[in-house]
Amino acid sequence: MKVLIIEDESATARRLQKLLMEINPSIEILAIHESISQTVNWLKLHGEPDLMFMDVNLSDGLSFAIFEEIEVNCPVIFTTAYDQYAIQAFKVNSIDYLLKPIIKDNLAESLSKYNKLQNKEGETKIDIARLDIDKLAQALGLRKPDYMKRLIVRYGEVIKSIEIKDIAYFYSDEKIVFMALKEGKAYPVDFTLDHLEMRLDPELFFRINRKFVISYHAIDKMISYSKSRIKITLNPACSLEAISSTERSGEFKEWLAGK
Repeated sequence: MKVLIIEDESATARRLQKLLMEINPSIEILAIHESISQTVNWLKLHGEPDLMFMDVNLSDGLSFAIFEEIEVNCPVIFTTAYDQYAIQAFKVNSIDYLLKPIIKDNLAESLSKYNKLQNKEGETKIDIARLDIDKLAQALGLRKPDYMKRLIVRYGEVIKSIEIKDIAYFYSDEKIVFMALKEGKAYPVDFTLDHLEMRLDPELFFRINRKFVISYHAIDKMISYSKSRIKITLNPACSLEAISSTERSGEFKEWLAGK
């Protein structure tokens, strides 16, 4: 097995190399790199190893940038100091992850997992193309999601670009989704509320029910409603009632409090 180690802490890299040799003396360590640039240059010259051990934080940035500069199809085992709370994202984005300081038994389990993924031809079944770098970085709090900044609307032959900050709320009426601007105008949009809920900054917008996604600044007045719900008067006014659903009322109150 030919292995590439990407780690900017020399002591950690040496320990990982030592443990690998103890577990399987036949493993060949091709190189140890401490930066994105070194790794990318090496891969361009030498091709891919059988397996890469990759630290998340390198001397010149996040190791995820490697995948943005060069196509990588070999399996990856991430090494990281992040705790169990944030590390769940790695379970669906790589063969495995190892928390620092690396424990020999855990390393052995990761290598065993790698071996089981190999088929008879010696090629791993995992597809590194499925690695979702953005979601992984977002889950670790290392990169902010790419939220919408503008939205294109069309009415007649006119095309208009709307700044998200100028939108008061979105609502669904007769299976058509509309956006209401702070100035009072409303336009139909080509997105579902489900899509908008994912693409809008959750600090600015909240989906109160199946028909409304509202901004904090669009709230004019709120009153208690039955079943712990909240009835909201919007600005600009809307012909439809805006009432938080029972399921979302608790989260809505937390959102209002800035939690």
